Amino acid sequence: MPRFAPQPERRPALIAGASSGIGAATAEALAELGHPVVLGARRLEQCAALAAKIRANGGEALAHHLDVTDTASVDAFAAAAEDAYDATEILVSGAGDLVFSLVHEMSPDQFLRQVDVHLVGVQRLAHRILPGMIERARGDFVIISSDTAGNPRPRMGAYPAAKTGLEIMARQMRMELEGTGVRASLVRPGPTMTGMGMDTTAEIIGPVLEDWTAWGFARHPEMLRAANLAAAVVAVVTAPRGAHISLTEVQPEARVRAN
Repeated sequence: MPRFAPQPERRPALIAGASSGIGAATAEALAELGHPVVLGARRLEQCAALAAKIRANGGEALAHHLDVTDTASVDAFAAAAEDAYDATEILVSGAGDLVFSLVHEMSPDQFLRQVDVHLVGVQRLAHRILPGMIERARGDFVIISSDTAGNPRPRMGAYPAAKTGLEIMARQMRMELEGTGVRASLVRPGPTMTGMGMDTTAEIIGPVLEDWTAWGFARHPEMLRAANLAAAVVAVVTAPRGAHISLTEVQPEARVRAN
């Protein structure tokens, strides 16, 4: 008799922030493993295009609008997923955006919105999804964090503060979920090439990069790709029952120096 019942072979997965970047790459990776995926983001057209691509490749995918700052939107997203594929086995919370700014120059409303997206939005997903996982005594709740949590970089507005709060909340959740069969896990990316924050202007990003260099945050120019983080998420959710990969930090590898 095994200590833990094995995971189902088919595990419906909800991806918050699936329109691009890490969320989109994770959706494709989980679909390739045979799991149905529900793609949620404010940019529904991009989610729909990705869902069509996954279906064309033989996978199961549904796109649905999701705004993690709106509780009703979170509820509607989860309900649509359950109607389509039954109970949620995997939740990947990666919704977010980035506004570069000095803390004191960012408007309080803008600062609050960043915290709402990156911290409160995850709690909204937990509030809706975790009770069902606890009832079934299994599930993976995966949170995409940032290496700026606890190690902030200048000119990143509310992002480091929100991610630090997020990691504290995740640690608390792990304690509260212990013994329920539900695994809450953090995936902590280092510098990653995604669309987040890349729509800024040269006038804004120039001082950002100067300050990062001055504070030692630019040891080498390499950046992670979204697929690298998707691989980390896959490793977390495919860990066998009885093993909990609670924190995974992924950093870009520097190129090998020439001799």
